[in-house]
Amino acid sequence: MTEDALRAGIDEDASSFRYYRNAVSRHWDPVDVDLDVDVDRVADLDAAAFDSLRRTLALFGAGEEAVTEDLSPLAVVLEDVNDQLFLTTQLYEEAKHAEFFHRYWTRVIHEAEDRRGLERSNPHDPAWFNDAYDELFERNEAAMTRLLDDDTPENRARAYCHYHLTVEGILAQTGYYGVQTSFSGDVEGLPELPGLVEGFSKIRSDEGRHVGFGMRKLKDLVGAGDVSPSLLHELTGELAMLVQDAVSAASDDDAVAVGAEDLASYAARKHAERMEQIVDAAKDVPDVETLTELDG
Repeated sequence: MTEDALRAGIDEDASSFRYYRNAVSRHWDPVDVDLDVDVDRVADLDAAAFDSLRRTLALFGAGEEAVTEDLSPLAVVLEDVNDQLFLTTQLYEEAKHAEFFHRYWTRVIHEAEDRRGLERSNPHDPAWFNDAYDELFERNEAAMTRLLDDDTPENRARAYCHYHLTVEGILAQTGYYGVQTSFSGDVEGLPELPGLVEGFSKIRSDEGRHVGFGMRKLKDLVGAGDVSPSLLHELTGELAMLVQDAVSAASDDDAVAVGAEDLASYAARKHAERMEQIVDAAKDVPDVETLTELDG
């Protein structure tokens, strides 16, 4: 860290510091999420819905473990102490998310498999994943790792576009929306899973803060003239196609309430809103309280 960065110290008005404080005040523990009701209701799912739920949870769990590892290079290159404070909370939260999915699999999925007379499955089994999903996370890891060797404004923009704007902002947020809608208790033929919905709500709220941090960093880079908006549009457009392929390959429209087409529409709408907030100087990124609220 440079002397200037050390001398600047904590700025309570900095957006990164406000994100950090929001994370501290909204702390939650994965172990506190009650899964007892989910155990019985997941065991009663029909075969198609159960298999779809397992695949979805495997994708989420692997994704959370991957991004926990992939964030570290950004923590190395960012020098502002307020950014560092926020990143400590994000690393911690990604780890909590990974624990939640591990806990749900070992407490709920394994119990349901036992009752069905199935062999206990492994959420890391390659059979759960598809090529587009694998490519997206490989590209995310490469974009983040590149910062350690070539920390330029363009490479920072690429890292934020891969990690915050696409993996968290499109893929994860869209998936959370789909699962919460499917298992809210309002969909005929599917049970309410209160533990799953509660966990997803807390994770999705955390991710809103993470996405907002990346959006602000991208808006600063564009505003300073360090990167062109065309770079963001071209890259995120390309990555959004990978997300669409990954979601389509993993979706079973007969087993969940929100099909691939509806999820793609939701993702496209949220992505367009965020890009406009980043590249349009007349617009701003929503404040952290708004980012951590859950829309419909």
